[in-house]
Amino acid sequence: MSIFSSPAVKRLLGWKQGDEDDKWAEKAIDSLVKKLKKQKGSLEELERALSQANPQTHCVTIARSLDGRLQVSHRKGLPHVIYCRVWRWPDLQNHHELKPLDHCEFAYSRNKGEVCINPYHYKRVETPVLPPVLVPRNPQLIATLYEPVPSYLDKQRVENSPAHYHNFDLPETPPPAYSETGSPSPSEATSIDQSLSASSMVSSPPDLSPSSMVSPSPDSGTVAVQYQEPPYWCSIVYYELNNRVGEVFKASLNDVVVDGFTDPSTTGDRFCLGLLSSVHRNSTIENTRRHIGKGVHLVYVNGEVFAECLSENSIFVQSRNCNSSHGFHLTTVCKIPPGCSLKIFNNQDFASMLAQSVHQGFESVYELTKMCTIRLSFVKGWGAEYHRQDITSTPCWIEIHLHGPLMWLDKVLSQMGRPGGICDSNS
Repeated sequence: MSIFSSPAVKRLLGWKQGDEDDKWAEKAIDSLVKKLKKQKGSLEELERALSQANPQTHCVTIARSLDGRLQVSHRKGLPHVIYCRVWRWPDLQNHHELKPLDHCEFAYSRNKGEVCINPYHYKRVETPVLPPVLVPRNPQLIATLYEPVPSYLDKQRVENSPAHYHNFDLPETPPPAYSETGSPSPSEATSIDQSLSASSMVSSPPDLSPSSMVSPSPDSGTVAVQYQEPPYWCSIVYYELNNRVGEVFKASLNDVVVDGFTDPSTTGDRFCLGLLSSVHRNSTIENTRRHIGKGVHLVYVNGEVFAECLSENSIFVQSRNCNSSHGFHLTTVCKIPPGCSLKIFNNQDFASMLAQSVHQGFESVYELTKMCTIRLSFVKGWGAEYHRQDITSTPCWIEIHLHGPLMWLDKVLSQMGRPGGICDSNS
């Protein structure tokens, strides 16, 4: 602590939680004290809230900036998140993990000219525990409860996949556009499962082994298949028209930015498309790449995925999970304007659909694999309102594969066994 810190800053530092950088926390508090000194009684009210851990205190507010964020030293963030992190939850990642109390008049989400930074006017949103999916027991697959035998999709991959699938690569060209109906053929099973192959399943730690996700339920006629978080929550693949460009980006951090810049650092929280080169690139693609800018901010928190448009140009998203929750046609493309965000996946909704689909058969469960892939284009849209009918006609786009839901589906499908109508050498 600086010897020149004011008494108020020193007192407020006394309630700092965790091992947050002391110098940064001191600067954040010093900046706040300077603002609150101009408001009679605000400092005293903040100290009362912190000393008593009292949610019944009044709002403590500062003026909302133009972009809603506050810069402290080299770091920029939302003010209520910054001070909740300093005084309550050091591991807080972003505003999606916070919910204001009902009596907080100036909560950040109310979009008023003042923002309440009283950390006791917010509560932490806990990640809901997803119930296991109860799958009717297949007598031929009882052994999978005790032995790590290959799943149905694993076997199909070995029998039917091209050689490069064995190296767990994603294809050089994107998978075909979604079809609305039809049962999966063995080759389709392979193509849908490839995102799983290229994911964390290749290097899963012991607690993510197949047997750990499956356990007998009290009902002897069913098997309980648990959801488990993989080491990487998603993988991101970049395309230009129908050509894949660059390597697969695997996201281990909950906050990821995909932008058009050229930062060569490998911090794990940025996928910089500006670094990638392609011999197939034309002038339209070059021009679009110049307009990606700050791109998109992807956030995974409490089983939900959000996409926030940081670019000065709109982004366009196709998420079947999102469309289903809003009652849209499943292939609807949603436009996200600059500065706006959209929830593009909800694990609880997915869990409900999976539990229902199990009773409708293998094909119904298999259809849910399409919900585990989200497509997003930069600058240029596609779909019914555009002359580009398919995303492969847009200059720059990404495909996001959600590893957790894909792993869950794979284990459910392996327990359900082979769908009717698929023959092999044993039939």
